[in-house]
Amino acid sequence: MSHPTVLLIGNLAHTNKEWESLSSKYTLLEFRKGTREEFLENCKNGTYAAVRGCYRSNVSTAITGPFDKELVAALPEPWKFIAHNGAGYDNIDVEACSARKIAVSSTPVAVDDATADTGILLMLGALRFAHEPLVALREGRWKGNLRLGHDPRGKTLGILGMGGIGRAMAHRARSFGMEIIYHNRRRLDPALEKGAKYVSFDELLTQSDVLSLNLALNEKTRHIISAPELARTKKGVVVVNTARGALINEADLVDALESGQVSAVGLDVFENEPEIHPGLVKNDRAFLLPHLGTSTYETQRDMELLVLKNLQAAVDEGKMLTLVGEQKGLDWVPKEADS
Repeated sequence: MSHPTVLLIGNLAHTNKEWESLSSKYTLLEFRKGTREEFLENCKNGTYAAVRGCYRSNVSTAITGPFDKELVAALPEPWKFIAHNGAGYDNIDVEACSARKIAVSSTPVAVDDATADTGILLMLGALRFAHEPLVALREGRWKGNLRLGHDPRGKTLGILGMGGIGRAMAHRARSFGMEIIYHNRRRLDPALEKGAKYVSFDELLTQSDVLSLNLALNEKTRHIISAPELARTKKGVVVVNTARGALINEADLVDALESGQVSAVGLDVFENEPEIHPGLVKNDRAFLLPHLGTSTYETQRDMELLVLKNLQAAVDEGKMLTLVGEQKGLDWVPKEADS
């Protein structure tokens, strides 16, 4: 009896040995480098005819391009699982996958702590207007044109998207004496709220001293924060984003920052990465990082391991550990496996 076939797309940084060990029960194929055209040709010429599922990542998008409608349509019929490395998966057309009854998993949980740590770093950097003195110090100007910053104590942190990362952010913020409010599509179980107050979207905008974006990017959430929403925020709000840049209309954010409606921003993600709006780059009240949210050894390894576990659960048991939210509850999707 032949082994099931699985495909690795892109490279592994920390789990090559674990991947190679799967050869005892799977036929392993690899597409570590190449082009989208070559990948599509492999789908058409039979190279991937037996593939049951794949490991892919946000980084591998540079090789195949996005898993959009065209690419998903080209996948051979036996291909029923996409184990994705990334908490965000906006480069996968989940609707197209669902139409083909292809299940998709992502890597929540594994990214929660590192991303929340980055969120706190950005929040504190923005509250203390840290960019200018950091630059001035290296230029020999000591503190430079120092502005007095603000303490987090007593401030209200508004979290848009109270999933794992949002809850990890709230947990850390409580230690600074912050009040926590949040908005989700649905209110959390009170046991998960841990004292956080559920509010409407409009209340989140009007009551937050710091607004943190911790939600997935999709067509419904793209530009969820634009000029009208920024106009409804508290004067002098601080905006923090560790999720996806396109959740915010970057040009509108620059306008609000320059007008003073937004006092400072802490951003790890940008609308058109790696390009950044010049109005953010030149503004000394913008505390910026180049998408470092999950850039730790421990988190990157945990993410890769979770993807491999998802792939194995899918092929061996017809289950997935961390199915994407859009597919949960659909009648054809695999059951969620026990972690």
